[in-house]
Amino acid sequence: MYEQEKITPYHEGEKGKQVEAMFDNIAPTYDKLNHRLSWDIDRGWRKRAIKQLAPHKPQVILDMATGTGDFAILAARMLHPRQLIGADISEGMMQIGREKVAALRLDDTISFQKEDCMQLSFDDNQFDAVIAAFGIRNFQDLDQGLNEMCRVLKKGGHLSIVELTAPVSFPMKQLFKLYSHTVLPFYGRIISKDRSAYEYLTATIEAFPQGEQMVEILQKAGFRKASFQRLTSGICTMYFAEK
Repeated sequence: MYEQEKITPYHEGEKGKQVEAMFDNIAPTYDKLNHRLSWDIDRGWRKRAIKQLAPHKPQVILDMATGTGDFAILAARMLHPRQLIGADISEGMMQIGREKVAALRLDDTISFQKEDCMQLSFDDNQFDAVIAAFGIRNFQDLDQGLNEMCRVLKKGGHLSIVELTAPVSFPMKQLFKLYSHTVLPFYGRIISKDRSAYEYLTATIEAFPQGEQMVEILQKAGFRKASFQRLTSGICTMYFAEK
């Protein structure tokens, strides 16, 4: 078991159910708070992750832990796939995503589906690409979730992940620790009214495996040519791999 798998947002119940309840709770304020806390840098991180896929021209894409659909919308606009499915455990988050997709008239391309990331309902070898932004660290079982992502990906298909990580070098390591333990929980309490959620999210960032360790985990799940790149002094890490 990885350290972040032991961390839960609340105190009772299975982690997956707690995560579902947490995201349902913070869904109405999630986008506003997320962009504010990252100073909108998260938009650039997503773009870089999608650009990795552009040469491969994927036509059927799965966005895992899609949340409110920002990554799915960006992928649809940049890659022009035939079909893109956003999968998430939180209906509250996906409902906001559906509204955004409808407003942008992308609902012919993007659809949303409630899924348990540990046991996806999709067929083997169904997708040309699987993407995920800021979601896999919430998996109840990281290995199982990655195994499922690999299973539904076609042979030769590609995985593109962008995930928040704790910087490892001075002075960003110290600055990030100060910011994540003071500013982030404060805004979480004021704007989302759920301080526990943002304390949980900070704790999982610090505990989540990153860099070379994460590459090894991807390889164990069945991916090859796995690589990583740290962005913005290590606040975010981008991963790319092939099945």
